[in-house]
Amino acid sequence: MKASLLMVALLSAGVAFAGPPAPHQQGIEGKDYKWNAQGGEKSEALNKKGDKKAGAEGYEVCGACHLPSGAGRPDGTFPQLAGQHTTVLIKQMADIRAGLRDNPTMYPFAATLTDAQELADVSAYIESLCIPLEHGKYEGADAAIKVAQGKELYEKQCLECHGKNGEGDKAKFYPVIAGQHYKYLLRQMTEIRDGHRRNANPDMVKVIKPYTNDQLVAISAYQSSLTMPGSMCKPKAGAAKKK
Repeated sequence: MKASLLMVALLSAGVAFAGPPAPHQQGIEGKDYKWNAQGGEKSEALNKKGDKKAGAEGYEVCGACHLPSGAGRPDGTFPQLAGQHTTVLIKQMADIRAGLRDNPTMYPFAATLTDAQELADVSAYIESLCIPLEHGKYEGADAAIKVAQGKELYEKQCLECHGKNGEGDKAKFYPVIAGQHYKYLLRQMTEIRDGHRRNANPDMVKVIKPYTNDQLVAISAYQSSLTMPGSMCKPKAGAAKKK
């Protein structure tokens, strides 16, 4: 049985998969760290043409956590992946596989991808998925205030890289953030600010290092409100409109 299918079967049976320990590679904490250094399977995968049909099969194991739609979980445990740039997906999975990004939950699953071609295939499939309309947003009583505060901060320091609609930049490896869950965004930005995201872009660290927790909440609230025209899923036929 293919490794990915075996892991799906184990998850379905409620069995915890004890994979091999992740390797460890020096990241932003090291003086010689270079963000997005090229080479290895990452560069190999980036230079391959991804096969979406093959990628759909490889994605089966990912769907156990990120859901078949790529929607992830609104509670922030697993990010929304659908519509993400292949460059970003390949980089992050390669970083996890190489021990540059610490993610012990995902590592055993990322390790099942057999080679650079499968990495490219799965990424191509995920990128082809439409971004779900429904995702986790900031739901505090002060939501309107927080979104307005976040918009001001975002347009001042985030827009240049992540775009007006949160579309990111595929060529520069800047991720799509439109449609991403509020709690995931907040967790990741907090980890980047505090030095716990070891494969982070030093330029981004400099930008958000001075931000308070309240400012990170505001920016995350605004980012989670963004949508990308033409990339979002179509409303389901017959779906009742919210009043």
